[in-house]
Amino acid sequence: MKFINGMKATSAILGFFALIIWTDAAFAAIKPALEKQGPALKLNIQYYDKVLTSEGMLRESRYEETMVRRAGHVWSSRVLPPSAHEHVAHENEQEHKHFNPTILPRHIELQDGKLKVEYVDEENKQLINIAATEYQDVSFDGSWQNAFYLIDPKVVLSLTASQRKSNVLGATWYEQKKHGVFQKVLWDHKNMIPLEVETGTLNGAVYKRVSVTLKQLSDREAPWENLSGYASREYSDFLD
Repeated sequence: MKFINGMKATSAILGFFALIIWTDAAFAAIKPALEKQGPALKLNIQYYDKVLTSEGMLRESRYEETMVRRAGHVWSSRVLPPSAHEHVAHENEQEHKHFNPTILPRHIELQDGKLKVEYVDEENKQLINIAATEYQDVSFDGSWQNAFYLIDPKVVLSLTASQRKSNVLGATWYEQKKHGVFQKVLWDHKNMIPLEVETGTLNGAVYKRVSVTLKQLSDREAPWENLSGYASREYSDFLD
């Protein structure tokens, strides 16, 4: 499982789940639920990461993101402290501009089955386009399902329903333990989104948690509609 540079992690929350093998019977059992697209949502996402190294050093990290999703669109952005904006302003005064996808909002659009990925530089009113061949450079796995749902619903529902009780109406815990690794997901069936994700190693050396809170989404909240007049740039423009 990877948590790399903020919002890029939301497209790869559960790398451990990639090895799940589907049977025809298992897929048929959940196909009706998957034929429905999840509803429009506004989310606050909190990430926590703890690693105990072989040298006995404990490393922890925390950060937050916000996300707005509607049919065909996912907008993600890191929650930054005020000092970060001052740093960005200082960088903009420099002759050489740097591209830092961690601190820029990311807009993913699905249109006619094709993905469009762009980062939004609000300070300079620029849209930085990311070609499919450049996804790896910004740690995007190229999966619309992972971007829209945070975890592909097929993967979540292929796990075993847990006996762990959920305190959220309409949400179910799913889990798996395999090869010394555990994965646990609290899945909201109505909103088609994970509310809690826990992964790690059974020996306690690695533990990662993602906590998702639903926020009020206004009828007209769609930040990608406020980009009129933005200049278009390419990712390659920022390479040395």
